[in-house]
Amino acid sequence: MNFILHLGLGSFHRAHQAVYVHQLRQQGTADSRDWAIAAGNLRPDMADTIAALQAQGGRYTLETVTPQGERSYTVIESIQRVIPYQDDLAPLIAAGADPATRIISFTVTEAGYYLNAQNQLDWPTFADLRADLEAVRAGQAGHTVYGGLVRILRARMLAGAGPVTLMNCDNLRHNGDRSRGGLLQFIDALGDGALKAWVLAHTTSPNAMVDRITPRPTPDVAERVKAATGWDDKAALMGESFIQWVIEDDFIAGRPAWEKVGVEMVQSVQAHEEAKIRLLNATHSCIAWAGTLAGYLYIHEGTHDAAIRQMAYDYVTDDAIPVLHTPEQPCPIDLEAYRDVVLDRFGNPAIADTNQRVAMDAFSKIPGMIAPTIRDKLARQASFDSVALLPALFLAYLQRWHAGQIPYTYQDQAMDPAAAHAICEAADPVAAFAADKVLWGELAGDARLVLALRTASVQVADFVARHPRTAARGSAAAQ
Repeated sequence: MNFILHLGLGSFHRAHQAVYVHQLRQQGTADSRDWAIAAGNLRPDMADTIAALQAQGGRYTLETVTPQGERSYTVIESIQRVIPYQDDLAPLIAAGADPATRIISFTVTEAGYYLNAQNQLDWPTFADLRADLEAVRAGQAGHTVYGGLVRILRARMLAGAGPVTLMNCDNLRHNGDRSRGGLLQFIDALGDGALKAWVLAHTTSPNAMVDRITPRPTPDVAERVKAATGWDDKAALMGESFIQWVIEDDFIAGRPAWEKVGVEMVQSVQAHEEAKIRLLNATHSCIAWAGTLAGYLYIHEGTHDAAIRQMAYDYVTDDAIPVLHTPEQPCPIDLEAYRDVVLDRFGNPAIADTNQRVAMDAFSKIPGMIAPTIRDKLARQASFDSVALLPALFLAYLQRWHAGQIPYTYQDQAMDPAAAHAICEAADPVAAFAADKVLWGELAGDARLVLALRTASVQVADFVARHPRTAARGSAAAQ
């Protein structure tokens, strides 16, 4: 049996990568059943879910729902080993050092890679990254993806367990290249030349594009699963029916025959990932921030709001598509059709995806998903009014957060709360926002960016003031 060791046993992995492995195993041929997943976490979270998966032998039910509201249920059985969390990571390290492990994959969210706009590890900003380095230096376990991988790969090297592919499954542009770069920088900081040489010679890191909307599981998912199947599944989850995975075929120690179950194995993933990150991910955030400002809780509510949908549509049409599809570099994807499919997916009420989930991590999403379009438009000396509306929406959202007026907990691994509060308290919040280097990198303080954000912020304020839901609340408060 060949194993994929997966780090990050969250909902997305279980609704995406684990599904493809399950589908392949279901084909029943010897080669298709020769791959399985061993999975665990680098941090002590999701204890209840992991306990449930252990008790269920790694089995769980995935509910999928179409835009038309049709639901189906599948028991996923590809996770053959659930690795319990242990502070020293010994079980994970042992699994990673096993010659049967041919791929180590991971989902730790965009912010979990600690990279700045220049793809350098941001040591000054992230105390947990610095603490991880010191822990590994002291011979202890690290709990970032880099600290964890270093301990696993060092054990593998010493065991002579052979080459292994490092497969990033997060929504991150050039995800394989960038996580590999971060890992090598972490090893350089350790001063472990032998490990660096081994990693360079015995690992590959293919880039990949992943796509499936997967909300955080709510109690009603388990209730529907029990009603439909009779199984009181403690690890049930749900996702949309749409699923896509595009991977560069660069595996150093073999791989499952994923192409048999719909995975697109390609030479370069760049066109697919740019389309997905700019047309789907950035638009998703736009709707979440605007929807929260308008008083909605769910993504589908904002998507069906004419004003919000128009913001998203205009951003894609006016600014994203023109830089992705040019006479000099035509895009092989029908971007207009992709835009329309994305908005239809977001409008699916059965998904009940929350603004809270999608709005999170803006301090890594803006530099990764939105700023590149602004830079591309500036390079063409073209206006970028439609894309400027997205960070302006987040600034208004941030000011609400600062005032304690967001109706849910905002989570952002890349945000320094003190710096964020300082932006909102500044005499000129727009200028302070535009000057933030975490958000904007080399664009920080650019006069053209400041001007565009000022104009967009006026539009956002007008949108909020005129919106029927917010206007109604304002009238009620005045009475």
